[in-house]
Amino acid sequence: MSHHPDVIVTTAQGTVRGLRQGDTAVFLDIPYAAPPRGAGRFAPPRPHEPWDGVRDATVPGPNAPQSERRLGSVDMSPYFGTGWSRGEDYLTANVWTPAAADGGLPVMVFVHGGGFVAGSTRSALYDGSAFARDGVVLVTLNYRLGIAGFLDLPGAPANRGLLDVVAALRWVRENIAAFGGDPHDVTLFGQSAGATVVGGVLAAPEAAGLFRRAIVQSGSGLGAFTTEQAARVTRAAAEALGIEPHADAFAEISDERLVEAASGLAGIDLRTETHHDPLIGLSPFSLVLDTQPAESVAAGLSADVDLLIGTNTEEGHLYLVPVGKYAASTTGDVDDVAARSHPEPARLVETYRKARPEASSGELRSAIMGDALFGAGSRALADAHAAHRGSATYAYEFAWRSHALDGELGATHAVELPFVFDVAHLPRLHGPAALLGPDKPPADLAARTHGAWVRFARTGDPGWDPYDDERRATMRIDAEWTQTDDPRGQERQAWR
Repeated sequence: MSHHPDVIVTTAQGTVRGLRQGDTAVFLDIPYAAPPRGAGRFAPPRPHEPWDGVRDATVPGPNAPQSERRLGSVDMSPYFGTGWSRGEDYLTANVWTPAAADGGLPVMVFVHGGGFVAGSTRSALYDGSAFARDGVVLVTLNYRLGIAGFLDLPGAPANRGLLDVVAALRWVRENIAAFGGDPHDVTLFGQSAGATVVGGVLAAPEAAGLFRRAIVQSGSGLGAFTTEQAARVTRAAAEALGIEPHADAFAEISDERLVEAASGLAGIDLRTETHHDPLIGLSPFSLVLDTQPAESVAAGLSADVDLLIGTNTEEGHLYLVPVGKYAASTTGDVDDVAARSHPEPARLVETYRKARPEASSGELRSAIMGDALFGAGSRALADAHAAHRGSATYAYEFAWRSHALDGELGATHAVELPFVFDVAHLPRLHGPAALLGPDKPPADLAARTHGAWVRFARTGDPGWDPYDDERRATMRIDAEWTQTDDPRGQERQAWR
C-alpha cells in the first residue's frame, strides 16, 4: 500500500483533512449545512456549527434516510447505492480536485437522482476522479429526501430538498476557492430527480448568481406537483402515521417511521380537474410549485445561465424491461399510459403510431412513458430557455443501447451516467443484468461524452450547434455522434 499524504484545506466552518490519490485530492463528507434533526428536518437548512481541530474527510459519511430500492432484474446498486447509512450530519458534500490546483478552475456541482426518495453521494457512479484529472473541481452532495425533503407541509417551507441544494451552492460560493475552484464559474448538473431539482433551481430567484451553467440529464421542466396534488400526498402520509398534517406533528416522528410511511405512499391518484400527474404514478414526491420551472424560465428566470439538456432514447425501458412488462405490453397498456399522461390520449397514441409504424406495444408504451416523464418536460425547458438571447442552449439525445437483460434494456434511463463520469470501465456495470450489459461499449464513448460535459463547463459550448426554436439542433450520442434538427418533431408537437 503506498502512503497517501494528507491534504489539508481550511473552510469557513473549519479545517478538513482529505486524501491524496495520485494527482487528485479527495474530500468526503464535508458539511455544508447543519444536521437536520427533529423539527430541523422540516426547517430551512441552517449553517453548520464551526468545528475545532481538523475534521477527517477521508471516509464516506451518512446519507439521507431512505429505504433500499430495487428495480426488478437489473442491478441498480451502483446507481442507488447501498441504502441508508445512518447518521444525522448528512447534509454534506464530497470534493475532488487536482492535487496541484492553485486556483481558478471550473467547478461542477452534481445532484443525484433516485425518485426524490433514494440515492446519495456514496453511489459508485458518482466518483469525481475523471473530472479532477481533467482540471475540474467536482462536488457531489446529499440533500433531504422523501418526507423530510419534499412532503408539502403546513408549518414548513416547501421543497426543502431543493433548498438544501441552494445552500450547498452557497457553501461552494464561500469555500470552493480553498479547493482550487473559481466560485464564479460553477456548473450545476443533475440526473433524473436531481435534474428536475436543477430545473427547479433555475426557476428559484434565491439561487440567482450562484451558478453560471446548468446541465439537465433526463429531468423535466414540467415535473412539479401543484399544491393541490401535493396536499393529497400529505393527507395520505398523515393518515398512515395517525397524526395531524402539520410540520409540528411530523417533527415528533422518527426517521425510520418516516421512511416506512414514504414507502407506502405509492399509487395515490394525483389527477385533478386541471392537471395530470407529471410522474404518472411512479413517485408521490417531486417539487411542489404552482408554476412549472419551464414556465418560470420562459418568463426570464436564469436567462443568463447556459443550459445543456437532454434525454435518453429509450427512457421508459427502465420501468418496464426489468420487471417483465416490456414484451408483455398490450394495446391496452399503451392506451392506459397515454390516458395517465395527456388530456387527449387517443390523439397522442395516433401520433406515436404514425411516427413508428413498425413499433410493438412495448416500444409505444415506453416511448410515451419516457416522454411523459422526461422528454416533453425537457423539450419545454429547452424551448423556454432558448427563447432568451444572452445565454446558450444545447440539446443532446443519448442513444447508445445497453444489451443487458437479453438485449432489451437499451438506451434507457440512467445509462448515460457511467459515460458522463467516465467510469464505464467499472466491473460492476458489466454483465447480463448490469446497467451496461455484457457487451463492451465503444472504446471512446466515455471519453467523448465526459469530454463534452467538461468542455461545456469550461467554455459554455459542448462542441455542437446551439439549440434554438427554429432548428432545435440536437446531438445524438451513440457509437457515432450525429447532429440532427428537431428529432422526433411530430411526437414533440403532440405534447404542446
